[in-house]
Amino acid sequence: MSTPDAPRSLAEALRASDDATLVALLRSRPDLVSPVPNDLTQLATRAGTRASVVRALERLDRFAQQVAEALAVASDPASYEELAHLLAPAPGEAVDRALTTLRRQALVWGAEDRLRLVRTARELLAPTPQRPSPTGLGPTVAEATAGMSPGRVQSLVAAAGLASTHDAVSAVESLTALFTDQERMSHLLDGAPADSVEVLSRLVWGPPYGQVTADPAPHLRWLLDRGLLLPTAPGTVVLPREAALHLRGGRAHRVLEPAPPAVEAAREHRPQVVDATAAGQAYTALATVEELLKDWDEGGPAVLRAGGLSVRDLKRTAVALDVAEPQAAFWVELAYAAGLLAADGEADERYAATPAYDSWQELPAAERWARLASAWYEATRTPGLVGGRDSKDRTLSALGPGLDRSAAPEVRHRVLALLAALPEGAAPAEESVLDRLRWERPSGGGASELRARLARWTLSEAELLGVTGRGALSAHGRVLLAADRGQPSAAQDAPSAAERAAAGAEAARRLAPLLPEPLDHVLLQADLTAVAPGPLKRPLADALAVLADVESKGGATVYRFTPGSVRRALDAGQSASDLHAFLTAHSRTPVPQPLAYLIDDVARRHGHLRVGAASAYVRCDDEGVLDEILADKRAQGLRLRRLAGTVLAAQADPGTLLEGLRAMGFAPAAESAEGDVLITRAHSHRTPPRTAPEPVPDGPPLPDATLIGAAVRAIRAGDLASTAPRKEAPAATGELPRTTSAETLATMQAAVLTGETLWIGYVNAEGAASQRVIAPVRVEGGFVTAYDHTADEVRTYPLHRVTGVAELADD
Repeated sequence: MSTPDAPRSLAEALRASDDATLVALLRSRPDLVSPVPNDLTQLATRAGTRASVVRALERLDRFAQQVAEALAVASDPASYEELAHLLAPAPGEAVDRALTTLRRQALVWGAEDRLRLVRTARELLAPTPQRPSPTGLGPTVAEATAGMSPGRVQSLVAAAGLASTHDAVSAVESLTALFTDQERMSHLLDGAPADSVEVLSRLVWGPPYGQVTADPAPHLRWLLDRGLLLPTAPGTVVLPREAALHLRGGRAHRVLEPAPPAVEAAREHRPQVVDATAAGQAYTALATVEELLKDWDEGGPAVLRAGGLSVRDLKRTAVALDVAEPQAAFWVELAYAAGLLAADGEADERYAATPAYDSWQELPAAERWARLASAWYEATRTPGLVGGRDSKDRTLSALGPGLDRSAAPEVRHRVLALLAALPEGAAPAEESVLDRLRWERPSGGGASELRARLARWTLSEAELLGVTGRGALSAHGRVLLAADRGQPSAAQDAPSAAERAAAGAEAARRLAPLLPEPLDHVLLQADLTAVAPGPLKRPLADALAVLADVESKGGATVYRFTPGSVRRALDAGQSASDLHAFLTAHSRTPVPQPLAYLIDDVARRHGHLRVGAASAYVRCDDEGVLDEILADKRAQGLRLRRLAGTVLAAQADPGTLLEGLRAMGFAPAAESAEGDVLITRAHSHRTPPRTAPEPVPDGPPLPDATLIGAAVRAIRAGDLASTAPRKEAPAATGELPRTTSAETLATMQAAVLTGETLWIGYVNAEGAASQRVIAPVRVEGGFVTAYDHTADEVRTYPLHRVTGVAELADD
């Protein structure tokens, strides 16, 4: 028997709960707090809306869902013993834990002997004549026979060997009692034909529906006559729930999953090997991002009209980075998430590095990596979707719209947390990680498939970025989880920006000793190459990138000196003596003679020809050189003609003329209108200041402790205002109290003297009416200053806006 003061509704159950319970509810279901409910009745109503309940059910683990499904097919209300019988042989501890979860999310309420699933959840999970429940059970006998004629019901009772009754309702109750009686039901089935038993065995675990013809076979007729199969539509029959539960031995589920599947270790490595491998990947990640942004330094690919990179530009980027296209999309999206690149916003819009890239380059390598890893960890943009199709069958492009998936950060956090739970150096079996995630969030359909894809992408991206090494979580990757305090949970506050920054700084500190120290030297070789045996310091790397071309990468980078690369350095304002001094200062080997000759030879010819703007012209003190140019067939496209012995005019622009002459083997120099040599330097194009893209939250953002505490106080105060008994109740429910101005003033003044709490009606400047519970402190000048229990603060109200006042009933 239930106690006399047992709650009769979810609102009453919440009213009887403590503040800690309300805090837990609002944390686990943040949609309930936006906006803050006026009182507990409104909170309970909102908690029972279809959208909110669907969201809450989708976020349950597999066993909590199974408990909810069992309650949906149990009596309403159900006892704990009935629920435990439906969930046998699950351990009682697991059942209790799942019930606690359901209560905390306001999906279940009531005492142990009167457990109730909220009505909306029951409607979603309970079977109907048209739809089975997730348990595979069908409707009850009463539900399946609701539209059946009384004569047909009586014939079922008679065929089952029961005494006829005086009405259809009692006949249905008699048939239900038979199906729920173990001994009588066993006796009935003992006389069933073997083919009939076979039909029942196929339907017992669901789906419980089957098809029959207008003239069913004898073994089906036997079942139909006894109500073991009941018609739900023409040609369709269903196995009643009570009969199915008897055949199942009282179990609601064929397979129970009370405990999460373990994440298995596929391989184990020494932690030092994992950390070293991850550090190597981290260094490669930094080099790849730098190479990408250096490639786009003077302005990257154009922005598509619909946003994002074209397929052609993504392919070009992949070739430039020497990676596959999916990896190129990852690196591009990572740089974008970290705020290092963006669209420049100009009329001919292109992608380019942001000003933040320049400051990022000045940081130590470990800190640069921490910035990238932190951006990846929290990003909702999902590079794995690039190349796929959206809901309108449009191709999803890198840096384009439609790549945000709000579930991505949560899946990413959870996958890394599962890796962190393994012994150090252990790499998980991918399928065991996916199985665990499916148990923790078994939402079906597309959402489940998306989470599985996100988990796979997380494992591969973590390896590319150096968060993991050989599949195992590294020491510096493990630190990124510190801000989450272990497993992400709705029962705790989201990490603050300061906590995230501290975790990133600690990860950088752990990684720094594992990264190679930048070098200040190279090894020059006689074949016109230079070998950098490790990463170079930035000034040296930048200068060498102008003077030589990268020939190969790897543990050591090989640079090749060519006439074109030397000319590039001369165009940038360097002289031959500057280049000789630079190489001598930064080479551990003597400058090879072939390289010295190459520099001197290019420098001697550099600027011998001068190209300026007429349309364009070439001038040279050596008329023989100009004769050679005019005689060369390759110059025909430049449409040159002699203006004077030392000057040629061209129809091409100066840039085209420069490139044409260089292709012919000459080393011309551009000059200004005053005749001075123009020194050209690489132009670094930057976007205006840009902020990194904000993650798209998965539903309402999780409120912090301060907001939740304030919301609970406001809900309690509003509930007090709406439920407190009054000495003079209004004539109609919800009507504001009405008193004259004189009565209102007198009652307020008396309450100031006695310290009483009053119930008032108040209309604000916008005309919105509300009820409030106040304790007046001072009445003067047409205003009342009072402590407002509804708002939980001291407020001042104009008396002319108070519709009336009433005293609260004595306790």
